Amino acid sequence: MFFFIGGVQPKTKVLDETPRLCPACGLAQARLKRIDHYLSLFFIPLFPVKKGEPLLMCDRCGHMAVPEEAWGTTAAPQPREFPRVPRCGQCGRELEPSFAYCPYCGSKV
Repeated sequence: MFFFIGGVQPKTKVLDETPRLCPACGLAQARLKRIDHYLSLFFIPLFPVKKGEPLLMCDRCGHMAVPEEAWGTTAAPQPREFPRVPRCGQCGRELEPSFAYCPYCGSKV
């Protein structure tokens, strides 16, 4: 009796060693990788069956995302939202959020 143990197994290939920022955890631990599938015989990968798409995979948290380069366009960075500072309607000076009256001109906020 003779048995063959074979199948298709994934193999991760690093495309770029340059660390990039992970969109999930924010650390520079993500690398550009690709998951290829190989036909294996006795758990030894022999022939490539399917070539995967490039992914940004974080070594720290394991998050996987498609990088902007794979889409062909880069998204414009979104402007940062800063907390709105309350101002007096009469004189225009900055006020504390708890003020009911302006300490500079005395008008009601």
